[in-house]
Amino acid sequence: MVQTRDWQGMRELSARLLRERTGEGPEVWMRRIQEAQIASEEQLRVWLKERGVTGYAQSILRWERFGYPDFLIATADELVDAQYADRPHLRPMYNAIVQAALALGDVVIQARKTYVSLLTPRRTFARIQATTKSRVDLGLRLEGFEPAGRLRPSKIHESTPLQISFTSPDEVDQEAIAWLERAYDQNR
Repeated sequence: MVQTRDWQGMRELSARLLRERTGEGPEVWMRRIQEAQIASEEQLRVWLKERGVTGYAQSILRWERFGYPDFLIATADELVDAQYADRPHLRPMYNAIVQAALALGDVVIQARKTYVSLLTPRRTFARIQATTKSRVDLGLRLEGFEPAGRLRPSKIHESTPLQISFTSPDEVDQEAIAWLERAYDQNR
């Protein structure tokens, strides 16, 4: 069974960054926040920024104080299931892309709220997104290629400037897999 990462890793990273940047972990900071009687997220943002706590380190404290968004506490399976809940006919395309990616080598699958990233040990090389009710897009991190044929400009994410769109599982064919492999090879 393929293991897909969820947001737990991001929570752990945020806590580690907080410790590295401030010398204190979330437990200590939560006591300070409680003592300061901070009542709103905006007030907390300002208070933390004044103390040099920004970015992911700040995010974990906001989440700890005011609650984690549902997508941060969902499992990877729950995140992917939610992406295809209202479009189950697209799930076979997602499954075919994932299977093709796993055959390339050392690939990590990372689920997010609206997309799934495919990563080499070095970085993200592709993103899968059910973009519409009838289409799945595969964003590819490719350099040195211009849009042509099935390869189109991507709007999925700036790191994946090109994409291939699928409306049927049959379209996850050798040509599409070859583009996926090129992206994998460029980013490992």
